[in-house]
Amino acid sequence: MKELASQNKNILLAVTGSIAAYKTAHLVRLLVKSGYAVRVLMTPSATSFISPVTLSTLSKNEVYTDVHNEEAWNNHVELGLWADYMIIAPATANTMAKMVTGITDNMVLACFLSARCPVAYAPAMDLDMYKHPSTQSNMNILEERGVALIPAEYGELASGLVGEGRMAEPETIHAFVEERLNQAKDFDGSRILITAGPTYEHIDPVRFIGNHSSGKMGVAIARELADRGATVELVLGPTSLEIADSNINIHRVVSAAEMYEKAKSLHASVDIAIFSAAVADYKPKTVESEKIKKGEDDMDIQLEKTVDIAAQLGALKGNHQLHVGFALETSKGYDQATDKLKRKHFDMVVLNSLQDKGAGFNHDTNKVSFIFKDNKKQDFKLKNKVEVASDLADAIFSIKTRK
Repeated sequence: MKELASQNKNILLAVTGSIAAYKTAHLVRLLVKSGYAVRVLMTPSATSFISPVTLSTLSKNEVYTDVHNEEAWNNHVELGLWADYMIIAPATANTMAKMVTGITDNMVLACFLSARCPVAYAPAMDLDMYKHPSTQSNMNILEERGVALIPAEYGELASGLVGEGRMAEPETIHAFVEERLNQAKDFDGSRILITAGPTYEHIDPVRFIGNHSSGKMGVAIARELADRGATVELVLGPTSLEIADSNINIHRVVSAAEMYEKAKSLHASVDIAIFSAAVADYKPKTVESEKIKKGEDDMDIQLEKTVDIAAQLGALKGNHQLHVGFALETSKGYDQATDKLKRKHFDMVVLNSLQDKGAGFNHDTNKVSFIFKDNKKQDFKLKNKVEVASDLADAIFSIKTRK
């Protein structure tokens, strides 16, 4: 019999100061009924909306409201290590802002910063607060850091207004957790190399040749594969993205040469290599040691080719290895992608076009096609990059099982 995800799984539920806190009693009951071990944390303001005694009785465990009390110091590190999943519900705008900035003034935030497990949060606030640029910015930052959003729902709010901001219903949060913990570990034991982000090629100490890649697609792929059991070696070009995942080893580089040397050093030890980085194709022949001053005449910079990382490592590809490439094109996309497929020894290519609205650099979405060695092509509609990463992982697993 297949083991249920809930068996031997620990859930840390953090409750913050919102009227929606009353819903957590039902959420705790659902989680306990499904077989999870549940421990509850509360901010001091949350206790004004629901009693710790209620949640302690339902969870069958002590409820923690502070890092220390009259009897003992409550070890937030141990709680962070104990949990297989952490849920912050409801998550107020105040708590979300502190999650982003790292302010640690209560037990919930201390555990959040200590947690090594996946974390999800369910916002709850009035619609104007939910739509405020500050809140939306914080949500984007949390997403980039791998904290999963359980979206707020549309409906009547405590203020009497109607709109987005209602905390997701307990059944929705419960289903979200079940889905995440039931996620297939089909890459368990696999070691995967991913190149991501741009590369910068210096002209002088203050200028460089680069591109608009944010690295979001490569990071989404890394997170998806890590969630599915893989150990990921992520070679990441210059980007502000932060990743906190014990299954992802980050190697930060700047230039194409640095990316190549690091990827080459890792390549022989991996089963799968995914080349999603937007590597600069050319670099200045000469890098000036001093800042170039503006002159009256035009300036010419001589360029030379950078190393073709995917092609070089493709030539070293072992029979047991699987290589995936990316092709970002503006015209003749299919022809360009199939050429890369053959020339760089790829098993598949992910094609996307800058002509498609919402695809390419600096978007949270992408519209892709998968092209395989047997010339089969699979087209997808515009999707969030997290969903694209899931589709790609499914395709790689299908190739992997046939290899």
